[in-house]
Amino acid sequence: MTGARSDILLDRMMSLHPKIIDLTLDRVWRLLARLDHPETRLPPVIHVAGTNGKGSTLAMLRAGLEGAGGRCHVYTSPHLVRFHERVRLAGTLISEEALSAALDECLAANGADPITYFEITTVAALLAFARTPADWTLLEVGLGGRLDATNVVDRPRLCIITPVSIDHQQYLGDTLADIAGEKAGILKRGVPCVVGPQPDAALEVIEARAERLGAPLLVHGQHWHVWEERGRLVFQDETGLCDLPLPALPGGHQILNAGAALAALRHLGQGEAALEAAMTGPDWPARMQRLRGTSWNRLMPGAELWLDGGHNAAAGDALAAHLGTLPARETHLICGMLRTKDATGYLRPLAAHAASVLAVGIPGADATLTAEETAAAATDAGLPARAADSVTAALSDLAATAPNARVLICGSLYLAGTVLRDA
Repeated sequence: MTGARSDILLDRMMSLHPKIIDLTLDRVWRLLARLDHPETRLPPVIHVAGTNGKGSTLAMLRAGLEGAGGRCHVYTSPHLVRFHERVRLAGTLISEEALSAALDECLAANGADPITYFEITTVAALLAFARTPADWTLLEVGLGGRLDATNVVDRPRLCIITPVSIDHQQYLGDTLADIAGEKAGILKRGVPCVVGPQPDAALEVIEARAERLGAPLLVHGQHWHVWEERGRLVFQDETGLCDLPLPALPGGHQILNAGAALAALRHLGQGEAALEAAMTGPDWPARMQRLRGTSWNRLMPGAELWLDGGHNAAAGDALAAHLGTLPARETHLICGMLRTKDATGYLRPLAAHAASVLAVGIPGADATLTAEETAAAATDAGLPARAADSVTAALSDLAATAPNARVLICGSLYLAGTVLRDA
């Protein structure tokens, strides 16, 4: 359970800047300087940006490096249940004592100066990483890349850009080229970058920036290939073929995420043990996660319950593709989304696989769409929809009308977090 001290400190941090998101690095550089630049004292850094697949790719990369005996610092966001999930110190979730100490020090150094919650907590993670021995530091971009608070390491060991798609237009721009330009902002002069599958418009921007910086690229479809064959994963790069188990993370889209992780591991000189562990070892909650033995299952004991936190059109496509591979079964969605997302675009590909949507609001999320608004978006996407007061109410409704169905709770990581907290 999260200790009171870190909760109090995190609450204080929420009040330091009127905006939740304000993309600039000035405040981060100021605080890092006051702390004697912990970002310069990290173990070798692997920096991961992209729209979809960042977390899954990073989870496989971590599993591979740790499977080969490495100790990894890991920074991801957002958390699902506890803030501590965002920070792993040498392979272990940060302790309450270590988190509180880092937050305390950052608050004292920052004083009353404005800084966003994400910025100051990112600096706290970097401070903890700099003081704890490890072999690797894995940093996941929070939003964009160029002006993200994680983009403060002059020379990472490797960068990765996972697939880029339309999302966060209010911060990153309205076109794929604009968004790709922000993601490509993590590229550094002379530092190699693994590039996952990209639309042409995004790849052109990434390649142009890499050329200006002299950053070698390892691009899907050019320098590495990955596919499923006879229930196995086959990866090929310039050094040869690898025959591996399919990823432990479910979904056909994870094949491509696995390819990026494998390309990174091969570039880093990791051997067979790392490649095998990357496929068999990762655990990444709320990414097409099967719920078993939870309080939610008790509400619908005959149902098959799933949870997924994807929230944009590309995630809807990936989720629909995965649903299409599952055994035929009547399927219903319980969906809650933020108003910053394209709810209709997310739900449209799911219309071919679901009988209905029960729409809910997301508890505690200021930017949540109301249940009625999400239901309207689902109707626009071609799905029969109705509003429900809560996930509990939706499951109770389905228990009466479709007790043996497949039920997917989806639409937001914030909704997924509430589901896992109450499981």
